[in-house]
Amino acid sequence: MRASGGSTAINAASLPGAFRSVAVPGAAGFWRKLGAFAGPGYLVAVGYMDPGNWATGLAGGSAFGYSLLSVILLSNLMAMLLQSLAAKLGIVTGMDLAQACRARYSLVPRLGLWLLCELAIIACDLAEVIGTAVALKLLFGLPLVAGIAVTALDVLLILMLQRRGFRQLEAFIVALLIVIALCFAVELAWAQPSLAAIGTGLLPSPQIVTDPTMLYVAIGILGATVMPHNLYLHSSIVQTRAFERSERGKREAVRLATIDSTVALGLALFVNAAILILAASAFHGSGQTRVAEIGDAYALLAPTLGIGLASTLFAVALLASGQNSTITGTLAGQIVMEGFLDLRLPHWLRRMITRGLAIVPAALVAGLYGDGGVARLLVLSQVVLSLQLPFAVVPLVRFTGDRELMGRFANGRTLRIAALAITGVVITLNGVLVVQMVLG
Repeated sequence: MRASGGSTAINAASLPGAFRSVAVPGAAGFWRKLGAFAGPGYLVAVGYMDPGNWATGLAGGSAFGYSLLSVILLSNLMAMLLQSLAAKLGIVTGMDLAQACRARYSLVPRLGLWLLCELAIIACDLAEVIGTAVALKLLFGLPLVAGIAVTALDVLLILMLQRRGFRQLEAFIVALLIVIALCFAVELAWAQPSLAAIGTGLLPSPQIVTDPTMLYVAIGILGATVMPHNLYLHSSIVQTRAFERSERGKREAVRLATIDSTVALGLALFVNAAILILAASAFHGSGQTRVAEIGDAYALLAPTLGIGLASTLFAVALLASGQNSTITGTLAGQIVMEGFLDLRLPHWLRRMITRGLAIVPAALVAGLYGDGGVARLLVLSQVVLSLQLPFAVVPLVRFTGDRELMGRFANGRTLRIAALAITGVVITLNGVLVVQMVLG
């Protein structure tokens, strides 16, 4: 393989412990094959409903009602396309996105991309730490700083699940996703939101761009929805499937992986929209427009809806969300480090490094500024993710459109235009945000 700037082909398997470990029956029908492929999409979907989404969804719903629903919808549609490209890259080339960057870029740009991706993973892990700690406080009364310290033990859960096999890991993830979805389905039934207002909110409004505060939250939603490290993750975990390596087998694998991720991201769309709709219906509708903190939402849900169990279900879903995101964040960190640097560390060590870099700032902010500071840090982490997103999207779009790399699987004209349009939207919105932050 020829590389831009000169580099070598990638021979190592992505996630070697799980590579091609899930059999896909060659002679089976469509539904059995789809069942064998189902799983990676749900691991990816976890990142689209992590605690960072809760912060931005609550802030957007309570402050602006249903207006930012259109941002959630558009972000999820963009995510569906980008994740399908990531899956295609992994299936066709046998490389994850980090490995492709190492193979196609020279030393300086790939080191820069690696550092930016590590920053995004730390920002994501920060959201998971805060979300889990807040859930532990709400459910069990554990002090915030203590809850943040307890999240260091998540590494033990991850190691246990990884030893049981990749299929067991996927089953655990799906089970927690079902818990989250059921909790919000019940919450929405109790809140009884306006269907007409939901329909109006799904239509984009010019005010989203012209109002700096709304734009800040909107870009936070974008950062919380389209997760840059998920593109690296998906391009790797689709390779856990032992599909036929012929052109026909790859084409079928791309189709099945795309269906898997699209259905899973449909579930993520429901959860993300439910968070904002719940905040809009319960808080904005009653004049409580400043509910941007998860703790405040927990305290106000039960009295606002008149149902004591509402707050408990909210906290249970938050805890499930934090645990799910922890697992996929660990896998993404491993993939990124091994792919960019060809550096393989023990899973527990890699996890402790990433979690330590998230725990320290979270604990300091919690100790100095309390719940309010932690809530602001949570929203800021999602904006950091959004700012890093172009540096993952641009290589992905470039690689999947490269006929030398992808052959007949290279993006066609329509897909290429759609991918470039999404890239342009992401870069433009982030540019507007940077300008507004500089100008105060």
